[in-house]
Amino acid sequence: MTSRSSPPIDIGHLLDDGPFSPMQRLVVALAALAIVMDGFDGQLIGFAIPQIIQEWGITRGAFAPAVAAGLFGMAVGSAGAGLFADRFGRRLALALSVFLFGAATCAIGFAPDVPTIAALRFIAGLGIGGALPSASTMTAEFTPARRRTLAVTATIVCYPLGGMLAGLFASAVLPAYGWRGLFWIGGTFPMVLSLLLLMTLPESPRFLARRESAWPRLRQLLARMDRPLPADTRFTDAAEAKATGRTQGGFAALFRGSLARDTLALSAAFFMCMLAVYSAFSWLPTMLAAEGLPVAVATSGLTAYNLGGVLGALGCAAAITRFGSRRPLLFSCLGAAGSALLMQGIDVSAHTNWLIVGLCLHGMFVNAVQATMYALCAHVYPTAVRATGTATALSLGRFGAILSSFAGAAVITAGGAAAYLAMLGVAMLFVLFALMAVRRHIPGRAHQPAAAPAPAASR
Repeated sequence: MTSRSSPPIDIGHLLDDGPFSPMQRLVVALAALAIVMDGFDGQLIGFAIPQIIQEWGITRGAFAPAVAAGLFGMAVGSAGAGLFADRFGRRLALALSVFLFGAATCAIGFAPDVPTIAALRFIAGLGIGGALPSASTMTAEFTPARRRTLAVTATIVCYPLGGMLAGLFASAVLPAYGWRGLFWIGGTFPMVLSLLLLMTLPESPRFLARRESAWPRLRQLLARMDRPLPADTRFTDAAEAKATGRTQGGFAALFRGSLARDTLALSAAFFMCMLAVYSAFSWLPTMLAAEGLPVAVATSGLTAYNLGGVLGALGCAAAITRFGSRRPLLFSCLGAAGSALLMQGIDVSAHTNWLIVGLCLHGMFVNAVQATMYALCAHVYPTAVRATGTATALSLGRFGAILSSFAGAAVITAGGAAAYLAMLGVAMLFVLFALMAVRRHIPGRAHQPAAAPAPAASR
């Protein structure tokens, strides 16, 4: 039995070195499903743009503000959701984010003009941006340390997986129901999912451990996770206290001491990587259509990009688990830059299949970097500021995505495919330099200390 005089249970040790119970796996699966919907709704606009431009008789530049509004909403949503999640909990932040982007996406189907689409895309962006850091934090805090990198990456890689599903969905829905039907139907799915999340998801145990008033809930949750404890068990988080040197969190903590350099480097890496990623998500079908390719082929280019992204992110996560994050991430940056620059030599109209293969390869390397940077954030930031830190780096990075909305349209108009691909390659070289500056990379398996047995749970 545990008494008030007994030492408190280290929640970090209990979770990091313990089993991966069915309850924990369910939480990770639900977080991953939320990101599937995030990527699905987030990328619908890219497939709808060519048809909207044609129907309304507008230019690519005229539609750029609507793209930018959604990405600006993601930046605000990422920062706001991180602060909300660290104060009120990860569960509520994730469920509200999913409902918000579903409802706004559904409303886009009623939009009469570009300004209305821009306003609704901003609202949808708040939810889309908020879901990513909330889901990655939830996954990180429910997964044992030995599986955390792969679990977080598998969650985030569901974004391009959602984009793949959006491509297949768009190819079936657009011819039958048009772009309005695409948004009506596409927005309904996440609204239903948000209700499932509210009914099913528990709160993060590490979040509950920080509040003594929540310890009864924590003990109930741990029992569901096959870790029953006595009713008077007290909790601490020794590793997090050592990492921060203080218990308080907040935005300012990200720029104190050793966290400052990593926060700036991660923000710069996210900025340039998102410039490349969202230039593809928003403008790749439009660029291919501008080169004279049929709409179906233009859509398949983004689908191939997302397919490569799923494979690349999972492969990079496996490599990080074994070798640590520095070498796999830097190698993927070089591969992303090289593949983009090599595609400049492909005649788009004569060798379309090779272009699709090249886009798949480029998407593999770019998303290998993008998805695994969330796992890197989960490693760099301690519990008190994990959601805030991840959200801040992501939010600052979203300005690269905002830049892509204008840069993509301008570059395609001015220089066509060659200039567009050059922009992608140069952006990934900047990501390479930013990740070289990160101090606290994830260690490889060979550099991790052997895990001590998890403390026995009293029954």
